[in-house]
Amino acid sequence: MMPPVVILAGGPATRLYPVTQRIPKAMLELAGKPFIGHQLELLRERGVVRIVICAGYLGEQIMRFVRDGADFGLSVNYSFDGARLLGTGGALKKALPLLDDVFFVMYGDSYLTTDFGPIVEYFFSHKKKGLMTVFRNQNNWDRSNIVYENGRIIRYDKNNTTENMNYIDYGLTLLRKTCLVDTEDDKAWDLADLYKELVNNGEMLGYEVAQRFYEIGSFRGLEETRNYLEELTAQGKKE
Repeated sequence: MMPPVVILAGGPATRLYPVTQRIPKAMLELAGKPFIGHQLELLRERGVVRIVICAGYLGEQIMRFVRDGADFGLSVNYSFDGARLLGTGGALKKALPLLDDVFFVMYGDSYLTTDFGPIVEYFFSHKKKGLMTVFRNQNNWDRSNIVYENGRIIRYDKNNTTENMNYIDYGLTLLRKTCLVDTEDDKAWDLADLYKELVNNGEMLGYEVAQRFYEIGSFRGLEETRNYLEELTAQGKKE
């Protein structure tokens, strides 16, 4: 069975201000519907049946649109940060009671067309704690942050990039629940810190993806993704 997917959609999206001052970026309209609608449709096509949305900033708008997910052929639950934003790591930790022993993590601003099936198969053929999909980016769509060689992630660091980093985190990760058991409750932290630790400890598998990613976290990405989705909609299909 396909593991559930956690969508991290709680951030304030300050890079898109003033557009996102009154609406979460997941609810920005692209090709006739809120972005998260496109996301959920794609996930269903990839065989996903259960979603957990980690919401925070203006998250009630997402909940009013998606509801229980039935309109998308999905089962959707929610985990809200609360009075203060918990960051990607803290939000995921708070959602832990809603999750299976293994789950996908993706961002609320990502549109990822890769096939999920082979990724799951590869993960379960090993006994590592995590799997990170990687894409040979070479600083084209964002700053590359991974050294990936011979099928292995050698180094991952979002904050201290080096010239030999030709790959980037594609935005889709598989984790075992045990990865977060010892992390603190109700504390704000970045999930990238956990990823870096897993890489350094040899517990993070790497899986190279051939298709580029689309994102709406920047104005450039928003425009590219809008054009892509409008083209797909005009063709009457989703890849």
